[in-house]
Amino acid sequence: MSLLRLEGVTRSFYGIKALNGATFDVSARGITGLIGPNGAGKTTLFNCITGVVPADGGTILFDGLDITRMRPDRITQLGLVRTFQISRALPRMSVLDNMLIYGTAQPGEGVLQALASSAKSRTREAELVERAVTIAKRLNLMQVLHNPASDLSGGQKKLLEIGRALMTEPKLILLDEPIAGVNPTLANEIGEQLRSLTNDGIAILLIEHHMDTIARLCDRVIVLADGRHLASGSFAEIAENLSVQEAYMGRRWRSSGG
Repeated sequence: MSLLRLEGVTRSFYGIKALNGATFDVSARGITGLIGPNGAGKTTLFNCITGVVPADGGTILFDGLDITRMRPDRITQLGLVRTFQISRALPRMSVLDNMLIYGTAQPGEGVLQALASSAKSRTREAELVERAVTIAKRLNLMQVLHNPASDLSGGQKKLLEIGRALMTEPKLILLDEPIAGVNPTLANEIGEQLRSLTNDGIAILLIEHHMDTIARLCDRVIVLADGRHLASGSFAEIAENLSVQEAYMGRRWRSSGG
């Protein structure tokens, strides 16, 4: 069953087409990989899906709703959230506080609510803290929970990005290179965490350049080239696709047998 559907999505910058009629869907289950050569439009696609950059044309459907022109905060509230290749955590705030600001139904966002500090708002704040601690335990971040985000290693910052996404109670997480620059041990841990999330019913769309990670984690792979859908299928099917080998992996990869 499709959770996310793109139909003819376009986006240009100064006359150059970054997306040129991208059309594909993402399942409500498992991990879908999104690969393609540099400049294929992968990050632009993420930006359009999440409302950071408006699409010029086409339609983006999420869970049956047209989100093509929605604000990013509204899209997040619907259960679609993204992470970034470079951590967007607030460096001087603790890991816990960075997670709490992503919690849903925040009671203290307005001045009156913060000053009134009703029993209802205090209960919700306690619930959010409990959720953040539970997520931190799951992601092995408890030992740094009260440390500034700036103190974290590269891998821990990636885990914090995932933790902040989980605070929004998502249905679908878009991950932009979650293991880039991470040591192999933490990269394996992040992969295990992602697979465990799908067991909880959270779908994942993953941009990644490490083909071994794509092969190990992804149930389905979508290939983007020149801003449009080129191919999709299992990793084995993609690896044997001549068009993909030419556009993404190159002649040298094909002649070497992968």
